[in-house]
Amino acid sequence: MLTDATATAPTAPRATGSRRGSRVALRTAALGYLALVLVAPVGAIVWRTFAHGLAPVWRSVTTPDALHAFWLTVLVAGIAVPLNTVFGIACAVVLVRHRFPGKALLNAVIDLPFAISPVVIGLALVLVYGQDGWFGNWLVTHGVQVIFAVPGMLVATVFVSLPYVVREVTPVLREVGTEQEEAAWTLGARPLRAFLRVTLPAIRWGVAYGVVLTTARAIGEFGAVSIVSGRLAGQTETLTLLVEDRFEQFDLAGAYAASLLLAALALLTLLAMTRLRKKDGP
Repeated sequence: MLTDATATAPTAPRATGSRRGSRVALRTAALGYLALVLVAPVGAIVWRTFAHGLAPVWRSVTTPDALHAFWLTVLVAGIAVPLNTVFGIACAVVLVRHRFPGKALLNAVIDLPFAISPVVIGLALVLVYGQDGWFGNWLVTHGVQVIFAVPGMLVATVFVSLPYVVREVTPVLREVGTEQEEAAWTLGARPLRAFLRVTLPAIRWGVAYGVVLTTARAIGEFGAVSIVSGRLAGQTETLTLLVEDRFEQFDLAGAYAASLLLAALALLTLLAMTRLRKKDGP
């Protein structure tokens, strides 16, 4: 018995050391992958942007075309994000709490922007709202221009960023259930008031994550917006289009500066949500 115990005792430290080594290797691989595909490219952009100092960067981002692209990007995102937030919450409620014919089809259609290339989305919008499209003649007759104008860019941005709030809110809403909301009904609260006062605070972080993802997608959209905008400098050019335009003109400093500005917008959105969460508590 003593011989058996003595023989098997050293295996425990070996097993522990093996597990520790596996964890270290896994962490190293994960961190190395993130550094390779995320940190290194972003770091290269930051380094190239400020390689010649701050003055060229400031001149590049304060040109009339760059300022217009910046504010147009903010405008399009500022309209698309609230629209998709309201739609996403309403659609999540419909999918979780209601049964109706075509529910599975609606659930599949919501994921359409994930499956279709943004370039194809832009082309489809041209075929629907363009001058020779389904509604083109009617729009031209009433003096409304969608394609090669800001309305078309807005529709494209709404389309490509539509699913995020829905997909973030749906599982949270399913987990919350309806018990607390039904209790509010029994106390005399109307359904809408009960939802706003009881359920909405409970799903607020699902909504917040969906808003962050929607904002990032709206700010960074290129393919669909490139097709429907016409890419007119100073008129229908967002920051993403400005980056490519300057890159094609061999204005690398301007392209890097615009890219860094795009990254800063997304980072500010994420930091704002993190700060709000800290204030709100766990």
